Amino acid sequence: MADGQGRSRDEGRGAVLPVSAGTIRGLVAACALGLIALLPACGRAAADRAAGGGLPEASPRGSGSETMPARVSPYPSPTPLPARFKGTVSDLPADLEAEMRGTTWHPGCPVPIGQLRLLTLRYWGFDRQVHEGLMVVNGSVAGGVVSAFRQLFDARFRINQMHLAVKYRPNHDDPNDDRDYTASFNCRPVVTARGPGTTWSQHAYGLAIDINPIENPYVTADGYVRNNNAKPFRDRSLHKPGMIHPGDAVVQAFASIGWHWGGYWSGDKDYMHFSLTGR
Repeated sequence: MADGQGRSRDEGRGAVLPVSAGTIRGLVAACALGLIALLPACGRAAADRAAGGGLPEASPRGSGSETMPARVSPYPSPTPLPARFKGTVSDLPADLEAEMRGTTWHPGCPVPIGQLRLLTLRYWGFDRQVHEGLMVVNGSVAGGVVSAFRQLFDARFRINQMHLAVKYRPNHDDPNDDRDYTASFNCRPVVTARGPGTTWSQHAYGLAIDINPIENPYVTADGYVRNNNAKPFRDRSLHKPGMIHPGDAVVQAFASIGWHWGGYWSGDKDYMHFSLTGR
């Protein structure tokens, strides 16, 4: 440290070394300049930390970028799955059948519960990883549905999530429901953007599938979309992961098994919806 005479004491040896006032002023100036030079870097580091470590953020739904949507399935497979398609058909397990009774199936439904089959399907997720999901369909179309999803897998079409309706209990009355599940069987009436109808939906027969309902909403002829999270996707000029467009791999896959797309309807459009009957 400097004493009152402009000398520096080496405290380890007790020696006093002469230091000129000019040298001291030079050292002070050099230190000041060094600190100033560091300020921009410090500012950038702080800004990076405030922005989340400088990592690029995922684009929000409906933006023009082709990056992965911000919402990724919260139910990833516990371990990475091979990039090979797998599709199996089986009878409903006893525990699943018991869970469905009184929820997604009940007496009076237009199809006997014994006619339904459980599919296990691999698909590409929004995180670009392979996942495995479950779907219940009418046994009469099970093989064809597996074939269609094999084609979707080969095309690397991305699906956000695939779950059984009995597990997530869709709430079609909630305009803020952000669940983006691909599913089939659910014994319920027709649901449009205006609300539930009075006739059985093709889902009640296990003959219809909805794919990525947020990215592919039901849009009325006058442009109304009930689900607030899906409203950015009424703009069908967007080309975002999970969206379905006329003539694309998804439409062709279902056409190959004789199914029809709701995006081809006149008037209202149901972009998520594929069915055997076209309804």
